[in-house]
Amino acid sequence: MKGKIKEREALVRTIKDLKAGGKKVVFTNGCFDLLHVGHIRYLEKAKSLGDVLIVGVNSDRSVRNLKGPQRPILPEEERTEILSGLWCVDYIILFDESTPLELIATLRPHVLVKGGDWSKETTVGREAVEESGGEVVILPFVEGSSSTNIIETILRRYEKRT
Repeated sequence: MKGKIKEREALVRTIKDLKAGGKKVVFTNGCFDLLHVGHIRYLEKAKSLGDVLIVGVNSDRSVRNLKGPQRPILPEEERTEILSGLWCVDYIILFDESTPLELIATLRPHVLVKGGDWSKETTVGREAVEESGGEVVILPFVEGSSSTNIIETILRRYEKRT
């Protein structure tokens, strides 16, 4: 499964070969800290939009910058390994930047997928994908499914025990 986790240059070569072979490349990204049913449904739907699903995963540093010093709960090595075990994920790439803009501009997927908490207009990388003939797809948000909700539930249930 670790073979799914790629460095940037290796992934660029892989995508070039996939595109040359007529494969439709789909890209999405996120923190994927505490994988939950919303993530699974989202990734399976994203995979259905093409032949190959690439998942960009925020590095630990990137997650801390976005969500604060107590996140991520799981380190990047575990988050990427968990994702690599999913049938629907073909390749994974870590990125250290606060947004995946540079990565998306480099990879130029056919389809860029984001969750329903985004709009096409606010989707980072939209211009790069559309300029190269690709499309942006917004998938419905699974209400109540979030890592933050899981963390809050754990805190509520266990705070009285300590």
